Amino acid sequence: MSIKAVPVKKKKRKKKNSPWNMLLYVAGQTPKTILALANLRKICDEHLAGHYSIEVIDLLVTPRLAKGAQILAVPTLVRHLPAPMRKIIGDMSNT
Repeated sequence: MSIKAVPVKKKKRKKKNSPWNMLLYVAGQTPKTILALANLRKICDEHLAGHYSIEVIDLLVTPRLAKGAQILAVPTLVRHLPAPMRKIIGDMSNT
């Protein structure tokens, strides 16, 4: 009796060069807002090497966007691409 090795299928990894589309919801230019944006840029520069876009949305200027995006706290990061959509609340200082 012979035993034949069967290759294990690996999960597909997301390519690093896939574009990442993120929205950062904030409320004004507070120290927490500045820290969240700085931490996010640092993480993105380190891991995504320019293959990302960040749009900052100030809810003090456009508060109606909070309801449509279901934002309950600020700062909140929403990643739309690559799918699936994810939300992270906080300044990302513990990442």
